[in-house]
Amino acid sequence: MTLQDLIREVPDLETYLRNMPEKLWTRYTIRVYPPGTIIHQKDFRLESFGIIAKGEHRVINEFQNGNVYMIEKNEPIDFVGEVTILAGMEKTSVTIETLTETTVIYFSRKDFEEWIEQDIHFLRLVSRKVAFKLYRSSYNRGARLFYPPQFILLDYILKAAHTLDIEHKKQVVIRKTRQELYEECGITVKTLNRTIKKLKEDGIISTQKGKIAMSLEQFRLGRKKIHHYVDN
Repeated sequence: MTLQDLIREVPDLETYLRNMPEKLWTRYTIRVYPPGTIIHQKDFRLESFGIIAKGEHRVINEFQNGNVYMIEKNEPIDFVGEVTILAGMEKTSVTIETLTETTVIYFSRKDFEEWIEQDIHFLRLVSRKVAFKLYRSSYNRGARLFYPPQFILLDYILKAAHTLDIEHKKQVVIRKTRQELYEECGITVKTLNRTIKKLKEDGIISTQKGKIAMSLEQFRLGRKKIHHYVDN
């Protein structure tokens, strides 16, 4: 696959590449990764910059005690390594794992640094993406710090149910393990189990084979009830 082929598949790429230095049209690598692949490892020396053209991924922070904390999920078009490079750091600060088949265009770090010096349009697009992620993270961080677990988990469930199109399906199952919920919500597994029990007792969710399930009636009840968990 060439870069021109990929642009035909993903027309939005043209916005990012329209002013790319001519020499870079022969100095790139395209890689396609299956789901569940680590494409960017925390604390590794960064040698390349990537543009994620296709596929979804999650950004996680791994700690020495083995805990994993999910920072965010992202969709294309996105970047790999831009924060490390713009910050002038040598090593990466997060890990990126693919959630679906993912296509990434790689350039050397040196080529990217020269590119953004010459192309203000591209630098603006990269900077805007970084700023958006920072804004979203700052905006949402307080919830995990100060809101009770019932609010955090119910908020997560309601958003997941909406994404799964509960209004049409009438019943959805959130096929996440307790470990995945812990990573995405920041609630310990022990607290998760207590919180799930409480939401079940309140009639807001049910479970199917250990997974959280929600009917359309429960979804509507949950939307009315969610702020109750903050006020009490």
